[in-house]
Amino acid sequence: MQATITVTPAQLPEVLLHVAVVRPVFLWGAPGIGKSSLVREFAASLGLECVTLLGTQLAPEDLIGVPELVGGRSRFAPPESIARDEPYCLFLDELNASAPEVQKAFYSLILDRRIGTYELPAGSVVIGAGNRATDNALARPMASALINRLVHLHLRASADDWLKWAAANGIHPWIVDYLVQRPDHLWSPPPKTEEPFSSPRAWHMLSDVLTSYGDDVPDETIAMLAFGTLTGTHASAFRAYVKTVRHAYDLDAVLKGAAPWPRRPEERDLLYFLAEAFRARLIKELPADKRGASSRGRDLGFRAKTLLVELAEISLECAQLVIANDADGAPALPTWFLVEVGRDVPRLMAARS
Repeated sequence: MQATITVTPAQLPEVLLHVAVVRPVFLWGAPGIGKSSLVREFAASLGLECVTLLGTQLAPEDLIGVPELVGGRSRFAPPESIARDEPYCLFLDELNASAPEVQKAFYSLILDRRIGTYELPAGSVVIGAGNRATDNALARPMASALINRLVHLHLRASADDWLKWAAANGIHPWIVDYLVQRPDHLWSPPPKTEEPFSSPRAWHMLSDVLTSYGDDVPDETIAMLAFGTLTGTHASAFRAYVKTVRHAYDLDAVLKGAAPWPRRPEERDLLYFLAEAFRARLIKELPADKRGASSRGRDLGFRAKTLLVELAEISLECAQLVIANDADGAPALPTWFLVEVGRDVPRLMAARS
């Protein structure tokens, strides 16, 4: 199922407060963006116990129960995990990854809030969650009868929301500071091959293992951990960022002329990171129109051209990265700046075209 309108983690509790209390909800989202933890937090905010059933670990009889004799007649006795006396939050995790027979067994529980003669206590809420087939995760087609029994919400990762959470939950400062600079690296689409990829959960895991190692963790170990949890390009950039932190080698020093671009072959990952940070700084701070630019904006443009010349001498590829178009093929930097770069550094623009 594809998202038409999405919600962020910060928006979700308010939506659930109005929707989940009156109708069952299904929460769609990529792996590792916090669906399960958000549901548990929502249940806790209502003072409800959250009972989680994993669709991939269930058989139909785990829901409808087993037959028992009562007064000479048989009836199904629902499992203790479901049949409770007090209201609670029933969380059906990985619901769309369960077998068709299991999905069918959920029908009456989701819509009618009952299994056999047992009915969920008043005040209970039912929330399902799962990944999309496009996420390269385990997911089965959801029958139209089940789709029609749920209100569907699509959760997306939000760097702003996650960074606020991270600041209050002990996430390693290297990771917080890095994602402040590169919020676009919080999440990446799951790959079609069996390899790690970036997600809020992956960054949280990396934070835990870095904290376990302590501040003296060797660079080679950082590389091993980063490439073992993140998308490869993100892992390489994060490793380079840690080098800048440890050696006080940051972009501001380069802009001020207090430090040169790194030139040694073993510093190439650091050079790429600084080039990407340089590009992001120019996109953010260069004025769209030079005529109305402040003296600070004009000074940055002048200094940027000098630094591009120096960078091109070390790596033409890195210099091209700074002035490259965006993902849609449109110029990412102001036109006036690109025109001046073309005049002052013609070989760079020639290589770009």
